[in-house]
Amino acid sequence: MMHTTGLDLNIGAKKLVAALDWRIAPGQCWCVIGANGVGKTTLLRALAGLQPPSAGSVQLDGRPVKDWSPAEQALRRAYLPPGRDDAFAYPVLAAVLAARHPHRSGSGWESDQDRDIALAALERLGVTHLAQRDVRTLSGGQRQRVALAALLAQQAPLLIMDEPTSAMDLAGRVGAMKLLAELCRDESKSVILVSHDLNLAHGAASHALLLMGDGAWQAGTVADMMTIPLLSRCLGHPIEIVQHQGRPVYVAQEDLA
Repeated sequence: MMHTTGLDLNIGAKKLVAALDWRIAPGQCWCVIGANGVGKTTLLRALAGLQPPSAGSVQLDGRPVKDWSPAEQALRRAYLPPGRDDAFAYPVLAAVLAARHPHRSGSGWESDQDRDIALAALERLGVTHLAQRDVRTLSGGQRQRVALAALLAQQAPLLIMDEPTSAMDLAGRVGAMKLLAELCRDESKSVILVSHDLNLAHGAASHALLLMGDGAWQAGTVADMMTIPLLSRCLGHPIEIVQHQGRPVYVAQEDLA
């Protein structure tokens, strides 16, 4: 699906990621974890082909990402950036239908099939009732659900998402992460996401990539990566794990001294 070889990411003189050799396979859900400013968004932009790496390469389906045209990339990977600003009035359904553009041919007008796919995506995110609303009238959490619906409607096998549950309420965050896990398990999608919620990440992800902030990184299964020593080092703050009904709950240790 996608892999990186010797990938370096720098911002000025700062080394964010050094020599990242990483492989994402079908059916895997990867969570990228790290403190603010360690390069999570920069990494996702490089994976999506929107920012060239400082060194090394990103391969998508066996070819460098940069060798695919934007239209070809859009058929293979979908990218959700952090935040959005809707400058113009358009209905929610139109926003989701726009994600069908890579699949259109001829006149470029959407087909009945495109409309059915867009409506099905809205239904999976629980926002079908918003289909005719002006996107500018939505709350932040509603707009994020619509953005995720557009990502699903694009029907790419690889989903790259920067904080996909931002602005959502608790039920929305839990539901969205459950849906992403189902996409990997039941439809063999590959997911790469950034999340600061360790508990939601642990529940949805199969694998984790930890960015340490000095170029170092660790990658592996959630069981191997989401441990107290690694997470405490990665996040720059001591982490505790509390067992609740047979599942781990991640808690930041208080330091009020």
